Amino acid sequence: MKHFIYLALLLFLVKVQAQESLTYQKPSKEILELVDVPLAPFVIVDDNKDFMVLLYRDAFKSIEEISQEELRLGGLRINPKTNIGSRVTYYNNLKIKPLINNESEVIQVSGLPQEPKLTNFSYSPDQKKIACTNTTSSGVEVWVVDILKQTATKLTEPKVNSNLRNAINWFEDGNAILVKMISPDRQELIDTKNAVPTGPTISVNDGKKAQNRTYQDLLKNKNDEHNFEQLALSELYKVSLDGTSEKWLDSDMYNSIRFSPDGEYVMVTTVEKPFSYLVPYRRFPSKTVIYSKDGQKVETVIEVPLIEDLPKGFMAVRKGKRRFSWRNDMPASLVYAEALDGGDPEKEVVYRDEVFQLDAPFNGTPKSLLKTINRYDSAVWGDENTALIIDYWWNTRNTKTYLFNPSDSSVEPKTLFDRNYQDRYSDPGDFVTKRNKMGSDVLALKGREAFLNGAGYSEKGQFPFIDKINLKSLKTSRIYQSGYTDKLESLTSYDVDKNELLVRLESPNEYPNYFIRDLKKNQLKQLTNFDNPFKSIQNIHKEVITYKRDDGLDLSGTLYLPVGYNKEEKEKMPMILWAYPREFKDQSSASQKTSNPNKFTFPYYGSPIYWVTKGFVVLDGASFPIVGEGDDQPNDTFRTQLVANAKAAIDAVDALGYIDRTRVAVGGHSYGAFMVANLLSHSDLFAAGIARSGAYNRTLTPFGFQSEERNYWEAPEIYYTMSPFMHADKMKTPLLMTHGEADNNSGTYPMQSIRYFNALKGLGAQVRLVMLPNESHGYRAKESILHLLWEQDQWLEKYVKNKPTGNDKKTELK
Repeated sequence: MKHFIYLALLLFLVKVQAQESLTYQKPSKEILELVDVPLAPFVIVDDNKDFMVLLYRDAFKSIEEISQEELRLGGLRINPKTNIGSRVTYYNNLKIKPLINNESEVIQVSGLPQEPKLTNFSYSPDQKKIACTNTTSSGVEVWVVDILKQTATKLTEPKVNSNLRNAINWFEDGNAILVKMISPDRQELIDTKNAVPTGPTISVNDGKKAQNRTYQDLLKNKNDEHNFEQLALSELYKVSLDGTSEKWLDSDMYNSIRFSPDGEYVMVTTVEKPFSYLVPYRRFPSKTVIYSKDGQKVETVIEVPLIEDLPKGFMAVRKGKRRFSWRNDMPASLVYAEALDGGDPEKEVVYRDEVFQLDAPFNGTPKSLLKTINRYDSAVWGDENTALIIDYWWNTRNTKTYLFNPSDSSVEPKTLFDRNYQDRYSDPGDFVTKRNKMGSDVLALKGREAFLNGAGYSEKGQFPFIDKINLKSLKTSRIYQSGYTDKLESLTSYDVDKNELLVRLESPNEYPNYFIRDLKKNQLKQLTNFDNPFKSIQNIHKEVITYKRDDGLDLSGTLYLPVGYNKEEKEKMPMILWAYPREFKDQSSASQKTSNPNKFTFPYYGSPIYWVTKGFVVLDGASFPIVGEGDDQPNDTFRTQLVANAKAAIDAVDALGYIDRTRVAVGGHSYGAFMVANLLSHSDLFAAGIARSGAYNRTLTPFGFQSEERNYWEAPEIYYTMSPFMHADKMKTPLLMTHGEADNNSGTYPMQSIRYFNALKGLGAQVRLVMLPNESHGYRAKESILHLLWEQDQWLEKYVKNKPTGNDKKTELK
């Protein structure tokens, strides 16, 4: 009996020791003062650059906010009480700055609700007003801000349905808004937690292959179906700015609503039945109908069935018409694509897609505009004789840009660009657009010249540019190129008519601010003056270092030295390496340097930069390319390349004399966490690791993951080799794991971390798992983030900074 009592007590003590009862903690003062700072506002500028709207928000939500009731249905997360997404980012104040001259003061918008929770911002057609939603304790309202008067007015009661987004849309005259309102037909929701089942949940398949990713938040049973339908039901109302309203369409599950450029027609897409337990709502059946602006039905243009059984591959699409949109330069013309390969990327065809145009009243014969060699991606419309279409093919990383005459199909399209979209050095930039008379964005043209806004990455650094291209000769010439070597100048927009740029200037210790650059007068006018809130790290040393992998591949990363570090004395410090693996199909693109040392040093919640205040060297954004050229796939040699990337990074910083290579930590989030677990299992390079919200067992994502198209049964050795769970017995390095209990990301179920932790624990590894209540894939609550930083700080102090120094370890593949 004594032995039994002793054994029971021992088991109880083991259980107590295994689970810590811990309240939310805060990190040390050095880190805390970098977290708890006010954010600069988000900026919106109208096309004429008459006014700047400043949107203010808190940096974090509270744990109370993210713990409110939430229904997860069909890929959505909904607050059923307020009828809006439960994870929406809200703004709590608006101010307006006239841009007439430099002396104009920022004006507080008057009349805002008492405790604003503003989102869904939408300019009126003349850009003199902004509509938005405000979420109250009981529901969602529509408010309108008059920019000229700097006043806000409530337009509706809190009965707006924003569950399927796209809740507010302006009529062309700017005097009314089309609003989704809660349907009076809505039935009571079922309490799924306490509901008594009426029968089993049954799923069937008729023999078709349905190889879908591991989506989360899917419908699970009939009760979920009922709740999804009720929350999706809306009526459409035309609400005038004077507050009067009239019903526009009866109750339905309205999803997308898009006015034609001339405002005469509205394309309305509804969600239809049957629902699915395999895919999110965007792949449920749907119907797209064109209505007149008065709400009269004109034509049904497409009815799409349930999409559960696409062909295999990232470039697979469904058969039939898809990607309906309005042609921006025409009053009311629809554009859509149709697959010429049946949607199957494995079929060998000359052209993958054909693009069509269908004019009002949308019941005639569609006109073929162009056939694309790759899969249709997007279009930039210019005028009746000028348009651009962009396609892409993931498997080869190829993209093509076609110039064609939409009015004359006999004119052969010209291929303007044919390139690897991962090759940043050769990126010609994005075509500059401007608003036309109908308020739609179209290609900015001067005669036969168009314009390109490029990021400007190169071997020598980043120098953003504006080019003009002659669409007849196809010759390009440079209008402007940023020449800063100590700042980053981002070219936000280019006004072709005024020859002006809206730019954002920043440096490592200068907060990003906005300017107007007059290219004609060569003048720079400052619009904002946001101060740097991170004073304690504003003078840290920051540089982009370049180095080579053992196979000669060029790599890079952004290196930060600790606050007050003396580069001359070169004291050996601990280091944190933070990275995220990326797949490439060629070594040239994989080796390109896209980190910019002149970017402002912004320590967001997931950043490792905080630890420069604690004596750590930080190598952030270290290159971790996984390359597979030709018929070879990147993941065929994933582990080998992973370790080679890590070794090259450590060797490079060690060669500079800054670090003790026996005290190096590695960290990553999501696929970066997957990287961390693999590195700790298959190398001896690190003293400790931090893995946040990862996936560790690839057999639980059997139909592909990240950039892997092959399923488990086609490449079982890849799934086994790449899964840290399968190699848990090799883990000999302390690992801190964190995961949001409400993770919504495809594949990174919280179960992934729980099962991996249990395996590591069972095999005697040093591991700690922190599950953050109610957090999703990215963490939002201030309490969670402060605690996360505390956990990471404790882990780094114990297992890295205060680890006894030892002899260099130069190896390292286990």
